[in-house]
Amino acid sequence: MSALETFLDETPGEVRGMVVRGGRFERLIIQRESDPPQHRLGARSVGRVTTVDAGLKGAFVDMAAGEPFGFLPLRKSDRVAVGDKVEVEVSAEPREHKGVTLSLIGAGEGEARLLRPGPTVAETLTRLAPGVEPRAGAAAMRASLEAEEEAMAPGALFAHLGVRLMVERTRALVAVDIDHAPTPGRDGRRDKTRANREGLAQAARLIRLKGWGGLVAVDLVGTGHDGAAILAAARAAFGDDPGVAFGPVNRFGVLMVSLPWRETPIEERLRGADGRPSLETRAVDAVRRLGVALADDTATPYLTLRCPPAVAPMAGALAARLGPRARVKADPALTGGVEIDEG
Repeated sequence: MSALETFLDETPGEVRGMVVRGGRFERLIIQRESDPPQHRLGARSVGRVTTVDAGLKGAFVDMAAGEPFGFLPLRKSDRVAVGDKVEVEVSAEPREHKGVTLSLIGAGEGEARLLRPGPTVAETLTRLAPGVEPRAGAAAMRASLEAEEEAMAPGALFAHLGVRLMVERTRALVAVDIDHAPTPGRDGRRDKTRANREGLAQAARLIRLKGWGGLVAVDLVGTGHDGAAILAAARAAFGDDPGVAFGPVNRFGVLMVSLPWRETPIEERLRGADGRPSLETRAVDAVRRLGVALADDTATPYLTLRCPPAVAPMAGALAARLGPRARVKADPALTGGVEIDEG
């Protein structure tokens, strides 16, 4: 892979964009046809104020997309009342069963409605990688599956760096643990410095890939760190986003970072309330795998996707958009995965 690549996977029911930098996945953007367009990052709408909560210093806004309503933080100078029409823009997508977070554009007119959709996946890829033409087709579908696998994993081993990384999200914060395996015969202190620098870079990458924000606690290798060097490495890793804030390394060797929330976390997009892949996720994933098989095998008259009966109706409707060679069959013998047969 080149230094910077992008992929655009337009599987029926879902569009995904992937950014790859230096051979590693940096971003995974997912937009589903079932997403309310008013909830996408950057979407602008007219909404009606339903509640003003002085304790939360904000208001809840109905944008004709159902509940939960969007939350609009208010400054002291903002004057809104229940029933007012306001023009708002999504600054953070839904997460943790909460609605979108909004920014106030100004007074609104007319009924609650979408004024302007947020950027498409293709437009987001163009912003993140200007001048890079996205790869599509089977290559993009495979990249999509690989990116999802890494985004859903809790950690990674970077053997060539001697670094093992765990990145886990709790309700309170994101915990990052950087472990280092010393190399015999090498300068241990220098190795630890390198491990922390590389560990910070990979932790920041994985957090971006997962779509996470909030408070991040990074447990560095060793103690007695050079605070200025660690801060420089953290800034290089997490970028120059003005919404990012860094704390000093404490005496326990922990660095605190605050990241802005903007996107729905990948695991919340893909999993249901029970923590398992949702029915929609399973159906789209099955159709994506069928799409790869169809691209790889252009000689067979048609391919049949066998899937669990619960998945088959949704998968069948989506697979029909792949063309006449795609077929779907419910198989009661399958409870989890899918099978693809010739003919």
